[in-house]
Amino acid sequence: MNDLAPLLTPEGRALLDDVRGTAPADELAVATRLRREHPAELVSAALGQARLRQRAVAKFGAEDAERMFFTPNGVEQSTRASVAAYRALRLKAMGVTSVADLCCGIGGDAIALARAGIRVLAVDRDPLTAAAARANADALGLAGLIEVREADVTEVDTASYDAVFVDPARRGGRGRIFDPEAYSPPLSWAVRTALRAPHAALKVAPGIPHEAVPAQAEAEWISDGGDVKEAVLWFGGTAPGAVRATLLPGPRTLLGRGLPDPGVRPVGRYLYEPDGAVVRAHLVAEVAQEVEGGLVDSTIAYVTSDALHPTPYATAYEITDQLPFNVKKLKALLRERGVGILTVKKRGSAVEPEELRRKALPKQHGPHSATVFLTRVAGAPTMLIGAPARAVTGAGPS
Repeated sequence: MNDLAPLLTPEGRALLDDVRGTAPADELAVATRLRREHPAELVSAALGQARLRQRAVAKFGAEDAERMFFTPNGVEQSTRASVAAYRALRLKAMGVTSVADLCCGIGGDAIALARAGIRVLAVDRDPLTAAAARANADALGLAGLIEVREADVTEVDTASYDAVFVDPARRGGRGRIFDPEAYSPPLSWAVRTALRAPHAALKVAPGIPHEAVPAQAEAEWISDGGDVKEAVLWFGGTAPGAVRATLLPGPRTLLGRGLPDPGVRPVGRYLYEPDGAVVRAHLVAEVAQEVEGGLVDSTIAYVTSDALHPTPYATAYEITDQLPFNVKKLKALLRERGVGILTVKKRGSAVEPEELRRKALPKQHGPHSATVFLTRVAGAPTMLIGAPARAVTGAGPS
């Protein structure tokens, strides 16, 4: 699909309505039927768009995804709507009324900004991507707030905008790009652009090294539903050098307090698994302080404590057993406890969870469930067995 224009015609839109929700197994029959009355290329484009819309539901929700237009890369690389909405509200709270959205993709962030009442210039150099962004602004009734421009972002004058948002391409022909200077455009260019604006937000990969974060920026790691989605570098109206982890839905935000690394202590009654955004932001010490705990190992982001403390930044488990790594002993324990549902988590272990689950579960499954953590305790390969501590999980103040 190299042109969205045919899908934007009355015939194209009617076809999109006709193929909505088509299951993969039914595509051939549907295509054969529709090609009797419509051009084959248009039918193929409509079915391809229907597939992309189905994939996009997870990020945009069914109501928006069924009206929007996507490219394969656009579905893959666009921001989840909940994350984009959170970021837009942060900018609005800073007093921002206009944003230059550079490398706008199919317009996911521009949509969130416009829905927050912010005027947006959305720029992308790829003609098909820009066309999708323009079609999406129109489809969602936001064309009055979103101007889409097909251009090289490095040549766009952003001086008249309150803020700049940059989402550099982080994928190349060989997959994900981990070097920030290999982004397109490079992070150094994005930072220079940010420093010229009153406010700015740069979306970067969550694995960005902390030493690559500019001293003038606040760094924020964001997770949604427990999955780390992105990191954002904020400029203007924030504290330079600040670090935070934000968990959605909520939002719940943990600010770094500059604490030293927590000490290692024996495994207590409870094990806390910090949210991935907390780990990426290097704020495990803040969680350890909240739960009055320490680490099970100096290199592992598991916190242990004798007490059960409410915190939204980690999931708590009550530990019943601590064993040296041994599959036979684990299998015997699971049989004795009547465990038939086993959740395997790991940090600091090379063992694959699915392999352990296959080997350790008894053939005669019981009705109970358990969680096993494959990790290191004071340097030794260890299995910690327990279950979620319901009173703590997901609770606590923001």
